[in-house]
Amino acid sequence: MTTSIALYVNGLSVNFGGFAALTNLTLEIPYGQTRAIIGANGAGKTTFMDVITGKTRPTKGEVFLDKSVDLTALDEAAIARKGIGRKFQKPSVFEALPVEQNVELAVRKGQGFAAMLTSSLKTSQRRRIEEVLVTIGLVEERRRLAGTLSHGQKQWLEIGMLLAAEPRVLLLDEPVAGMSDEETERTVGLIKQLASPDRAIVVVEHDMDFVSRVADLVTVLHEGQLLGEGSMDSVRTDPRVIQVYLGRS
Repeated sequence: MTTSIALYVNGLSVNFGGFAALTNLTLEIPYGQTRAIIGANGAGKTTFMDVITGKTRPTKGEVFLDKSVDLTALDEAAIARKGIGRKFQKPSVFEALPVEQNVELAVRKGQGFAAMLTSSLKTSQRRRIEEVLVTIGLVEERRRLAGTLSHGQKQWLEIGMLLAAEPRVLLLDEPVAGMSDEETERTVGLIKQLASPDRAIVVVEHDMDFVSRVADLVTVLHEGQLLGEGSMDSVRTDPRVIQVYLGRS
């Protein structure tokens, strides 16, 4: 059984050649919550996600999954195996393969394309692929090459590929950037559907209307430090946030 806290971050600092990307950042993200991380470019949002996924090592501080797994001691692959999935801003899918096979590769958890051609799927794996396709709304597109999908559909497919591994923490980097209004609306519904008592979702996004509709709590970063935290309504009326971020957006 998981603890109530998915991500525990304490005193996190990251320096790049004298530049402080993060400074003494402390926060907790519980299971069952969709947390939005907002802030101007250079606020430290990407660095924060890089540390969680092992791409960047902190200068100091602690980052724990379940308050027991020290993520700073693991590499990227090991962190992914622990149940942390990350979707980058630009969708990363296998464009030459059909939608269904993209999800199949994810369900096989890195066995590779050769294994997909030479070994059969288990019944549970087939069921999982179907569940994912239904969740991301691409059942009718299952045989289409991923490269022919719209931008929004590629974003949903990548989210589906992460879902195939049943992540406990899902990190979404600007999931609606470049989307049409209709695609954004569908993405709102998808993220709400992904919310679960056994999963934490972290969203980095500049679209404040989108954030207000999906986030349970909003964390505001400014120059690598925690500026404010609370509901979207409280953040929107915080004079400090208005001055350094919302007033300029």
